[in-house]
Amino acid sequence: MTDLLTANDRPGAYPESWYAATVEAPPPRPALSGETRADVCVVGAGYTGLSAALHLAERGFDVVVLEASRAGFGASGRNGGQLGSGQRVGQRELEARLGQAHAGRLWRLGEEAKALVRDLVARHGIDCALRPGVAHLCYTDAERAEIHAEAAHLAERYGYEEIETLDRAAGHALCPSPAYRGGALDHGAGHLHPLAFALGLARAAEGAGARLFERTRAVELIEGPAPEVRTEAGRVRADHVILAGNGYLEGLAPRIAERVMPINNFVAATEPLGARAAEVLTRDVAVADTKFVVNYFRLSGDGRLLFGGGETYGYRFPADIAGLVRRPMLKVFPHLEDVAIDYAWGGTLAITLRRLPYLARVGLRVLSASGYSGHGVGLATLSGRLMAEAVAGETEGFDTMAAVPTPAFPGGPRLRTPLLVLAMSWYALRDRLGL
Repeated sequence: MTDLLTANDRPGAYPESWYAATVEAPPPRPALSGETRADVCVVGAGYTGLSAALHLAERGFDVVVLEASRAGFGASGRNGGQLGSGQRVGQRELEARLGQAHAGRLWRLGEEAKALVRDLVARHGIDCALRPGVAHLCYTDAERAEIHAEAAHLAERYGYEEIETLDRAAGHALCPSPAYRGGALDHGAGHLHPLAFALGLARAAEGAGARLFERTRAVELIEGPAPEVRTEAGRVRADHVILAGNGYLEGLAPRIAERVMPINNFVAATEPLGARAAEVLTRDVAVADTKFVVNYFRLSGDGRLLFGGGETYGYRFPADIAGLVRRPMLKVFPHLEDVAIDYAWGGTLAITLRRLPYLARVGLRVLSASGYSGHGVGLATLSGRLMAEAVAGETEGFDTMAAVPTPAFPGGPRLRTPLLVLAMSWYALRDRLGL
């Protein structure tokens, strides 16, 4: 089987993204060699694992973090940087699926996630360009009506009045694209530099006493009253294990792999646009649209268009990532045809069948959180804290998330990829046809 960790990236190196080019990454941390002991062993140093390590260390736990590459190497350091409200699924749909009480608790946790990110950035002085505002733009009048109805529902039932509805003219004034017909601007959401946030979390976790080992791949989990994580050159004996590898856990935790599937998404950064930045956005906000394969974008601090679009479902990235992303970018901004792309990169995220995170007790003294389905900046950070609380015996938040039904993908790990390709290809065709 192809190895996701090495199929598209140089071992122990960040991808050549605009994010990596605009931060000062610390020197590589040492790899684990030999045996060590900890109260908690965390596998994965993305938002989930780093947040768990930070919150556990602040409570006085001895924490070891094992990262197969570098802190923030995976989706946490490559994503669109959008800090969204609520869950990945709309609140009215959640109420229909899960009932008002459970959906209400999930909404409150989603709001906690945003507050947590803001608090961590402020408390630890993380310089990650956190800014308010995410717009949701649509292609049809019917979609606009749905977005406005959701905003009204959130205001009436949850008292959430941060959403500014946009008619077609207001949407175009915000985003001068001929593709969109308005939508809504969520002032309570936000956007940030995702790799800078991840590196800031790593520094904070180490400052609190957590021990981070990079280029240290977990290869075997031995469950039991005193679980053990074995690596290529050592092992960690612990009282608890937290699995925070998201889409990279397939060989380590088969139960998670049945319900959480890795997919690839891609981002490009144009050359600096200068005065032409106003042809993309007239305010410093991020945008996500209503395509099934979502287009998402914002302007960087140096005036580039950071545009995310396109998905693939195999293990390898395409040879021409810039060309793949340029196609949807020009459908949204045809007037940027002459603009060069300076950076283009891919990343592996993880989805669940119902697009809600999968939090679970997957073994005795083993917790896991993954499958954020594109909503991970806030929810992954929160999930790390929820697992830290659960280890400390405070389980309410974790249990609320774990109670969300997460069915396995049809066909199991072996057949899920070809089945998903068929399904996603159908939805991608609908996108192209405008259905």
